[in-house]
Amino acid sequence: MRTHGKRYRAAATVIEHLKLYSPREAVEKVKAAATAKFDESVDIAVRLGVDPKHADQIVRGTVSLPHGTGKAVRVLAITSGDKAKEAEAAGADFVGVDYIQKIKDGWLDCDVIVATPDVMGQLGALGKILGPRGLMPNPKSGTVTPDVARAVRVVKAGKIEYRTDRPANVPTVIGKSSFSAGDLADNYLAVVDEVLRAKPAAAKGKYIKSITLAPSMGPGIRVDVTRLKETAAAAAPTA
Repeated sequence: MRTHGKRYRAAATVIEHLKLYSPREAVEKVKAAATAKFDESVDIAVRLGVDPKHADQIVRGTVSLPHGTGKAVRVLAITSGDKAKEAEAAGADFVGVDYIQKIKDGWLDCDVIVATPDVMGQLGALGKILGPRGLMPNPKSGTVTPDVARAVRVVKAGKIEYRTDRPANVPTVIGKSSFSAGDLADNYLAVVDEVLRAKPAAAKGKYIKSITLAPSMGPGIRVDVTRLKETAAAAAPTA
């Protein structure tokens, strides 16, 4: 049986494990439960009433967090010529078509890859490398576009991708424990609004089954899904 350390057990004392918290309470509790010596990420897991084994029930897309993720995102822009110069000026950390060969040789020191449509034929051969890591550029997520400079800026500003996993969860991050409760609540709302917007027509029954917030090193806080959007206005004053 797994045993938790002293820090985790101490953090768990600030929550009631069986209680369903309002979003306002949940963001305050997740901050209180983040007791590590570093700035912990705040994660959200939205459990959906869909069957990801069916293509028409996969929930995926992108969402721009109003206050970003709190993480420095390393962006690779695969393009050439003037587009490469634009991507570099927009803040891309790595630029160039030569990174295709570097990836084949084992280089993967980036968090997001954006590309122009003209290079996608070459990138297709990297599907088995990039796909499982969620790095393959995709037009639906805005990472394959002629306007590569804008794509770089949007990603740097806090745009994230989300997708249902095999158990039908949408796991992603909504910020850092150092964020104010108001900022975390705003980011939480952005994710919830986007997941609701992306509800597949084929989904039947209860769509959002549960939501859990958690610091990266701490216990989960369960959100009352009957109060999905009861959030930011009340939470904002809390630092």
